[in-house]
Amino acid sequence: MLPAPVIPFEPISSQIIPAGPNWIAQIKWDGVRMLMYGDRNEIRLFNRRQNERTAQYPEYGALSDFCRAKSAVLDGEIIALENGLPSFHQVMKRDGVRLPERILPAMRAIPVVYMVFDILYADGEWVTERPLAERQRLLAELVIPGERIQLVPSVRQGGDLYRAIEERGMEGIVCKDLASPYGLGGKDGRWVKVKNDRDLIAVVGGMTLRGGTANALLLGLYDAAGRLVYIGHAGTGKLTAADWRQFTAAAGPFRQASRPFANIPERSKDAIWMKPILTVKIKFREWTHHGTLRQPSIQAFVSAPPEECTFKGNSISTSGGMPPLYRNNQTNES
Repeated sequence: MLPAPVIPFEPISSQIIPAGPNWIAQIKWDGVRMLMYGDRNEIRLFNRRQNERTAQYPEYGALSDFCRAKSAVLDGEIIALENGLPSFHQVMKRDGVRLPERILPAMRAIPVVYMVFDILYADGEWVTERPLAERQRLLAELVIPGERIQLVPSVRQGGDLYRAIEERGMEGIVCKDLASPYGLGGKDGRWVKVKNDRDLIAVVGGMTLRGGTANALLLGLYDAAGRLVYIGHAGTGKLTAADWRQFTAAAGPFRQASRPFANIPERSKDAIWMKPILTVKIKFREWTHHGTLRQPSIQAFVSAPPEECTFKGNSISTSGGMPPLYRNNQTNES
């Protein structure tokens, strides 16, 4: 019998790369965090919110194809490549497939790789209390790399790795203490992520149209008082013309007459307001002094709960402090 799903350990955000003999660094792959539970009878996949994704990835059918253990729980990221680099937009297309008849075509159209960086359970035993160095040795012994599964390499020179991913425009690195156990459901400084760009998950509170098709999203985050604060609009990024048409067609049930934002967006005149239900991953350059995002870029729609999209508790760090509007608590009430 497979173990019950657990919540994975999370890194904290930092702008400083830890150094010392106990620290290693790994590439942060900009994929979907996934725990794989497998034995000789079945494999099941769960994301970090404990939502099952087994059906979405039928290429992982037998543990014996890539693991020497009779049972195991592996931790890693499922990634999809575009032009040789990880693409969050592409992997979310795979992860978002729900209709059974679309899963095999999606598998052929968007191949994925499971990038494994930790092991929690092996041959009937939890190994989370063992130090990371020992868990990495166990991974190397048990996992058989192949076309659809790879071990994430570790390096000692975190600064060099960061400069390499910065040159390639990749997401960032994660630095880990080799002496650390795996803290189920935890988040602390034993793992540290240093990101090359800033990103967050925002709530969609409205849209604008051009020629009857959506061309920009109005974005917000919740403040400490539970108000949805407008933080900018985004019309560029990974969405294709077909994606915009599909979004426009599906957005009908989410429209509403009243503005969901506590403050007045700059595009209020032409905006179509929407129920604050949909969420989207956004990359951006920095916060402006007006409390909006500079150069926001849409990466993909995600399934994050809207209420978790807050200034302080956003599931993807802003990596650059809170915007002035939030720090000063200066929302414009209607």
